[in-house]
Amino acid sequence: MYIYNYVVRVKINKKYFERKIDVKTSQDLRQILKRIEGKGYGAYKDITGQYGFDMFDLFCDHIQSDPFAPPSRIRVRVPRKFSRIPEELFNTRVKKVALEDHFTREISSAARKISEGRRGTGKSGLVECISFGQEILARTSVIINKEYIEARLSMGMPAVGRRIASREAEEMFFTELPGIVEKAMIFKNINTSRAEEQVSLSVDQEHIRRKLGDMNLVCFVANGSILPRESGISDKPLKSEAVIPFKSPKSLEVSIQLPSGKVATGMGIPRGITMITGGGYHGKSTLLRAIERGVYNHIPGDGREYVITVSDAVKIRAEDGRFVEKVDISLFIDNLPGRKDTSRFSTENASGSTSQAANIVEAIEAGTSLLLLDEDTCATNFMIRDARIQKLIRKEYEPITPFIDRTRQIYEQKGISTIVVIGGAGDYFDVVDRVVMMKEYIPIEVTNEAREIAYEYRTERQVEIKDIPIDVKDRTPSPDTFRLQYVKKDKVKARGTDSISVGHDEVDLGDVEQLVDRNQTSAIALIIKYMSRFIDGRNNLTQVIDKVYDEIKERGLDAISPFYPLHPGDMAMPRRHEVFAAINRYRKLKVL
Repeated sequence: MYIYNYVVRVKINKKYFERKIDVKTSQDLRQILKRIEGKGYGAYKDITGQYGFDMFDLFCDHIQSDPFAPPSRIRVRVPRKFSRIPEELFNTRVKKVALEDHFTREISSAARKISEGRRGTGKSGLVECISFGQEILARTSVIINKEYIEARLSMGMPAVGRRIASREAEEMFFTELPGIVEKAMIFKNINTSRAEEQVSLSVDQEHIRRKLGDMNLVCFVANGSILPRESGISDKPLKSEAVIPFKSPKSLEVSIQLPSGKVATGMGIPRGITMITGGGYHGKSTLLRAIERGVYNHIPGDGREYVITVSDAVKIRAEDGRFVEKVDISLFIDNLPGRKDTSRFSTENASGSTSQAANIVEAIEAGTSLLLLDEDTCATNFMIRDARIQKLIRKEYEPITPFIDRTRQIYEQKGISTIVVIGGAGDYFDVVDRVVMMKEYIPIEVTNEAREIAYEYRTERQVEIKDIPIDVKDRTPSPDTFRLQYVKKDKVKARGTDSISVGHDEVDLGDVEQLVDRNQTSAIALIIKYMSRFIDGRNNLTQVIDKVYDEIKERGLDAISPFYPLHPGDMAMPRRHEVFAAINRYRKLKVL
């Protein structure tokens, strides 16, 4: 290693700054690249280390062993005296997350433009930052503090066949990387107004979320929001002259003064039980999908910037075939043929109704205050048994207590609200606190009309409920389930947002609808591995996950990375509810 200690002068905005270099220099890197030209690909390992460039430090943390292997991991760190990022844009956690998210988007865009086209074999020439969607998430891709801004990038080391192509690598390090720094890591060169807007917006969004509790609300949907999406495979807003902006019913309209000085006016959904109804294709599910995504902040221009939901809301659906381990579903399912115990129910292949029952109980265990359901993705026999079915199949022969008969009890005993989309079961009029009807994409409160209909057309349906206390039991995972940090073959890997592989096992997350970013899935995969150190046969599942999040709070999301403290740049913060969901679907989970 060549260690130097000298000072360079750097010109920024017509001013000169002195910068002390006491690590290997960029010229050392250039010499190494020239020396390994044409050698076997493994010689790239020689560049591992830290290098001082004029304006930034380069950390080559992990160098790939093969051109077809996952790209190398590097970090670029720019001192704040060069980046000139105003401290008032990151002096709170909310601002910091928003600003780091914005810089991630700037750096990713610059990397794509500067390093377009691969050069050579495999991933040669690739330079990229983390992927992202419409949500503003705490990410590990960019770190901003009072000393520096650091970007964590992936870089495909250039090769011809399996031989090193040093000239192309030199271009990447000495032309493209400084170009990315110049365009996307110096504050004056980025879209500063957009950065400031995103930070201010995030502060407003968090303010609304905090105000929900004070106002006895579970959700807020601002007037003017654009809820429809571009397509079924795109989360971007639909842009068309035919799109109808959201407009709150006057009876549910509230206004909230924001820190930015603006006033947000829109529909506030109170705590309790809310039914969203209306004809097909009139916007019921579109509204619910916006509400379920309202647990996250959104970027400017998304259309759902001011759709804000309590942060612990959980979307519930049926999942045929899902794994269930010792969940007390007796609240909904009891008196099974053969007298099978449902207070510690397990199955490798749950039915729609059984899986939905387990999903609700697990959501309560995870600490939700709001359940979100759409009849389109629910098991019909779990949601309701009408009067005619009740007469044909007597209760003593039906083990399912439908959700219609439990939702009020769940709210009154546990304080857990429900928003449910129903288009074909008017019996729900009897149990809800309010009814919102979507008519040509416009919400109308029709609670009084629904009550009049319920009074005029009385149902003969019988309430099927035992007046029992709702007592969701904590579950303690067995230490034999999670010993992953000790077993090399038990690697964990995310596969998009749909699944995680744990060793040879797949954890199916395709129906966990509030998992929105594949980098969240990457974090969950590593959390599953990391949490094993806290599973001792005494800590229950809630306590184990609390301990993981306590460490994340103390050391950052970086802490769970196997590369820590080097390059953990491909993660985004998941909610604890999606972590619970992943663990509950891991087929090797064993509960004591």
